[in-house]
Amino acid sequence: MEKYLNINNSKDYQKLRYSAEIIKNGGIVVFPTETVYGIGTNGLDKEAVERLYKIKERPLNKPISLLVSDYEMIEKVAKDISEIEYKIMKKFFPGPLTIILNKKDIVPDIVTSRGSTVGIRMPEEEITRKLIEYAGVPIAAPSANISGKPSGIDLQEIIKEFGDKVDYYIDGGKSKIGIGSTIVKVENNTIKILREGSISKKEIEDLINDT
Repeated sequence: MEKYLNINNSKDYQKLRYSAEIIKNGGIVVFPTETVYGIGTNGLDKEAVERLYKIKERPLNKPISLLVSDYEMIEKVAKDISEIEYKIMKKFFPGPLTIILNKKDIVPDIVTSRGSTVGIRMPEEEITRKLIEYAGVPIAAPSANISGKPSGIDLQEIIKEFGDKVDYYIDGGKSKIGIGSTIVKVENNTIKILREGSISKKEIEDLINDT
């Protein structure tokens, strides 16, 4: 497949620059993360995100999280970040945790289903972080599956599902964790767990107890 890069067991991340350019220009790319494979595009491009929703057959009332490569990118898309929110990020980023933060106007409403908050994750997978870094924009990236079907952890199965609808595929081998990220939100200085993933409720509670 011409639209395919196998970077499994490789550290030659320069090869990611082509697919990063596709993302920056509004194309759709499937790529590995440590949790499950993601299908993503430029998270600041309204039309690109609209196309992503269509390809995934995702309801428009389901927000999409943004993947970031560093704290500078977080502060580009989120505002009014509290001390406890920073503490959570310092503890679990990079890693399999998504935190809900207040969004800045730069984030298109379609990403957040017109809500005032946005999910932010800094992946542990080095391939993903390099891809975001090279793209220079946060990547709007739900799991790589048709909405309602199991999350994609094997690229060959994902290719069967999406085929030519996707502009590029990056093969990083089978997903290491295999389940989605833990999702947390801080309300009134209280950490709420919206979805438990590989980071357990206890790990979050231990952080609360240390606060």
